[in-house]
Amino acid sequence: MSQSVDRALSILPLLAEGPADLGHVAGHLDVHKSTALRLLRTLRDHGLVYRQDDQCYRLGSRLFALAQGAMEQLDVREIAHPHLVALNDWIGHTVHLAVHEEGEVIYIDKIESRYPVRMYSRIGRPVAITVAAVAKLLLADLPEAERTALAEKLDYPMYTPRSTPDAATFLKELATVREQGWAADLGGHQETINCIGAPIRGADGRVIAAMSVSAPAAVLPQRELLGLLPLLRAAAEAVGLDCAGGTHPQKEERHTP
Repeated sequence: MSQSVDRALSILPLLAEGPADLGHVAGHLDVHKSTALRLLRTLRDHGLVYRQDDQCYRLGSRLFALAQGAMEQLDVREIAHPHLVALNDWIGHTVHLAVHEEGEVIYIDKIESRYPVRMYSRIGRPVAITVAAVAKLLLADLPEAERTALAEKLDYPMYTPRSTPDAATFLKELATVREQGWAADLGGHQETINCIGAPIRGADGRVIAAMSVSAPAAVLPQRELLGLLPLLRAAAEAVGLDCAGGTHPQKEERHTP
């Protein structure tokens, strides 16, 4: 770890004890005030510290948001699992749970279909990010600039004739997902498999995970799969409610079908 990073990180436990002025921070780090000020400004630029009117520094709100997000991701699989099991018991088809980590969307839980014809997927493996319903939900929730930058650097393999062909089409689809509040992969990854997904929102209304239901078209026609959307969305909302500690997640006003 570089000396500057080490020093900057050392400031955070200090401020966790309470606000501190520049001199106190410099003394704690055993550096000149100009060095401490440079480190504090960097942390402030990232929202990790905040300078009060009295010129003392305290922990910033961004740090608390990051901590909350980390806790939600650690807990979401455990919280969601019984909901996935219950949904699978009710409908009989494959149910997935996925999160967005380090530029990839990864399945973190899966309940298999009770039918002999199943979708191939594995927990811990990345999904086909340009076509998977869970990926569209997680990426659609990103800020617009981040969404655009990510879409423009992705590859767009044509798994089937229904796969997303390019960044412009992908961004248009993400905009639709944002508006309607759910996503679908209708033969985009495997021609014989259809999938629908719903977002799981944390206490701040942001999408922290996504649930999906997948089924072979031969077992469940597309129209019948789409008919399961209310059940899937209700299950995802229940997971979000549990993740938020029993308080309804605040979400942006969006149109629903």
